[in-house]
Amino acid sequence: MSMFKPSILTIALATAGLTSMSGFAAEQQTTANEDLEVIEVKGFRRSLIQAIDTKRFSSSVVEAISAEDIGKLPDSSIAESIARLPGLAAQRLDGRASSITIRGMGEDFSTTTFNGREQVSIGDNRGVEYDLYPSEVISEVVVYKTPDASLTTQGIGGTVDLRSTRPLSAGEQSITANVRFEQNEMDAVNPEMDNKGYRGSFGYVDQFADDTIGVAFAYAHMESPNQEQRWNAWGYDPSGADGDLRLTGAKPYARSSELTRDSFLGVLEFAPSDKLHITADAMYVDFEDKQILRGIELPLNAGRADTNYETLATNGGVVTQGQVNNIKTLVRNDVNFRTADLLALGFNVEYDINDSWQVAADVSYSKVERDVWGLESYAATGRGDNEGLGDNLQYSLDSGMAGATFTPTLDYSDRDLFQLGAARTWGNSIVGGDGQDGFLNRPHIEDELASLKLSAKTYIENSPISQVEFGVNYSSREKDKQDTGEYLRLKQYPEMVRIPDEYYLGSVSLDFIGMGDMIAYDSLALYNSGAYDSFNQADTDTGRWANIWTVQEDILTAYVKADLDTELFGLPARGNVGLQIVNTDQSSDGYAVDSDPDTGLVRVQSNRAGDKYTEFLPSLNLNLSLTEDQMLRFGLARTMSRSRMDRMNASNSYSFDAAKNNVTTPPTNLENSPWSASGGNPSLRPVIANQIDLSYEYYFSAEGYFAAALFHKDIEDWQFNTQIVGDFADVDTPNGEVPITNQGLVSAWDNVGDAKVSGLELTATLPGNILSDSLEGFGTVISATFLDSSLDNLNGEKEEIPGLSDKVYNWTLYYENYGFQARVSMRYRSDFLGEVNGLSLARTTVVVAEETIWDAQIGYDFSESSIEALQGLTVSLQAQNLTDEPFVTYHDGNKATVRDYQSYGANYLLGFAYKF
Repeated sequence: MSMFKPSILTIALATAGLTSMSGFAAEQQTTANEDLEVIEVKGFRRSLIQAIDTKRFSSSVVEAISAEDIGKLPDSSIAESIARLPGLAAQRLDGRASSITIRGMGEDFSTTTFNGREQVSIGDNRGVEYDLYPSEVISEVVVYKTPDASLTTQGIGGTVDLRSTRPLSAGEQSITANVRFEQNEMDAVNPEMDNKGYRGSFGYVDQFADDTIGVAFAYAHMESPNQEQRWNAWGYDPSGADGDLRLTGAKPYARSSELTRDSFLGVLEFAPSDKLHITADAMYVDFEDKQILRGIELPLNAGRADTNYETLATNGGVVTQGQVNNIKTLVRNDVNFRTADLLALGFNVEYDINDSWQVAADVSYSKVERDVWGLESYAATGRGDNEGLGDNLQYSLDSGMAGATFTPTLDYSDRDLFQLGAARTWGNSIVGGDGQDGFLNRPHIEDELASLKLSAKTYIENSPISQVEFGVNYSSREKDKQDTGEYLRLKQYPEMVRIPDEYYLGSVSLDFIGMGDMIAYDSLALYNSGAYDSFNQADTDTGRWANIWTVQEDILTAYVKADLDTELFGLPARGNVGLQIVNTDQSSDGYAVDSDPDTGLVRVQSNRAGDKYTEFLPSLNLNLSLTEDQMLRFGLARTMSRSRMDRMNASNSYSFDAAKNNVTTPPTNLENSPWSASGGNPSLRPVIANQIDLSYEYYFSAEGYFAAALFHKDIEDWQFNTQIVGDFADVDTPNGEVPITNQGLVSAWDNVGDAKVSGLELTATLPGNILSDSLEGFGTVISATFLDSSLDNLNGEKEEIPGLSDKVYNWTLYYENYGFQARVSMRYRSDFLGEVNGLSLARTTVVVAEETIWDAQIGYDFSESSIEALQGLTVSLQAQNLTDEPFVTYHDGNKATVRDYQSYGANYLLGFAYKF
């Protein structure tokens, strides 16, 4: 039996941290029992105690954030708050933190749960986009860096558990309301958009029937504007003099967006006796992101016969200044809508049969539907490659990875010069080659997940094993993607059309790249007026069909976990040891497609494939108490991350070579097979990691601790795109020929690689009062993560682990006393391999440059004042991205060849919160 006995102070603080997890709960006095002195800790400092206690008393290596921490930091979603945790980092999407990396492993290698239940995703794969989740309805976040056997939703990186409030733990009735007014420092860059918005929320927690029934409700609404000045390069090729890399084209934009989100959370708890506890919770999120983008497409490398290019200056093998004459440019007025509806339902029952046995059942269901509607509308000086007035452009690459500056000779705000229509012959034959006057992308995602978990626990006295838990978890998930694209052609084709007065909006400024004013018109209203004929791209493009798929998974996990409470080397030791057995039945429905060589039309056949497999995942967490305040943790585990779903799809684009079929014997080498294809791999297995963790933690005060952690992940079954053997027995040959073989090579992802990731995490929370009583209320939270990785591709070349930054730093300096609150926070991450939207919204891998984000907040809680009428009111002023840190990506590891340079401006919020 353990000899570890927490101090009276530790018990009191643990109680304060672990019994007040609700973001809507009233701040309350907390004691461990009636004989202890009352300890009252409020606000951000209380949230630190809660987070420290969650970390300290967990059997696994975890990081945590409490409701105060989320609710009061200047964050629009939980992603920014999570990104400040040790070992974690965020990638921004349109200026907002969205995807999360844990210990250098990107979103494909981590799992997100809500109240312990796996969440569906609005993305094309499993990675959760955290800007969908408002901070106002989440009371706590716990990030598991090491698993235990009862954690049935594992990931190589870790597991992020989002938790809602529990009303019976809140202790008393609480009603809260807050509103924050928001403004971006950048004026609206498009005429019909605004740079002002607001957010509001309401929360209610109560208990009834002698605290046997608890209810909680939260509603949050947000209308958040966002502005962006974006430089985007097509690429660079060695076509300059002496093979210097030359800019091949650019698509700079002025983007305005508004994120509208309505979120609802409801929780019902029922505890009629000490033996029975029932909880039901529901969350619904309605999300819309509207974007207006206006810019000029500059095809510097494509051209007419009379287009010429002159190199003016080079530096380091890159053309830094150039002159392009008679170039046919294209004015774009685009509109994007990204909408999603998320529903998550859960029901949990726990029943104590007796003092030794407890049984539990948990049922959950979640579903999300996401639609993207992306409209492109073009205007030019003439139709096709050989008509209209060309521009004589000079450009210069800016220093500091800031993109390029242009000197044009045309007036891009002249609607007599620039009229509706296509400037290039780049369309499909079904629109006449030069008749692509616009385009419409319409991908649709549905993701549905149902699960049932049954478990039992037995408590054991006077044994090194204090408790044994075992159970099964069954989940069924289906994700469906439909991908539609339409060519748009003006009804007056082949005529160019002057922009009608009713759609003309004036101009937008592209001075940030030297292009001056550009014509602006309401392309959405123009489209809705019926100005265009549409043509289905999938009729002639096999790629669209290859991106339509359904993936199904039925997963049965059996587990057993023993909790340890003993002595080791004469020191108290606790932890757990366990095993998961995971059986997976996966399948995919898709299409096998090719093109008719005579008509150019796509030929489509249904395709289905799948696989079954079983994985064994043991785990050990052992925590050794060196002293009452110092702990040594050791962890061993075999973990897995399931494959990206777009890689598991059954769709492919194939070809049948009749000449190779005209032989008498089957080929001995499949390179000579008449069949070949590229597409998905429905038999793709998870990526597996054997990991080891060692950490030291020292809790030296109520609000302070230091931790140092070392970890290593030995990864197997890494995925590369390679040649695998495909079975074409169910695919018809184009002309009804009898194939000499049913096998051929398919270019697809397969589990053929290995990798390693190692890291060091250093974390310290330092309250000022440990140095001097005069520094009471001051404090700092600081962490540093250093990562190293090894990954060789199939050619023996070094590659980067997606999402891994070599260095990640987080720092917060705070003051909170006498009602005053002040904080400044910084998060830094070095370069990493990330994903962004590419052509037709396809995910594209690029190198993201290092970035440092600064946020700040000041406020005052009138509960600490003597003004009776203002009791319960808190006022705050928050600032996000104070230094206007750009989002920068670059090509092929060369920082001189910038792909994206996106500037968003700082964002300011004035907030008022009232607690009744």
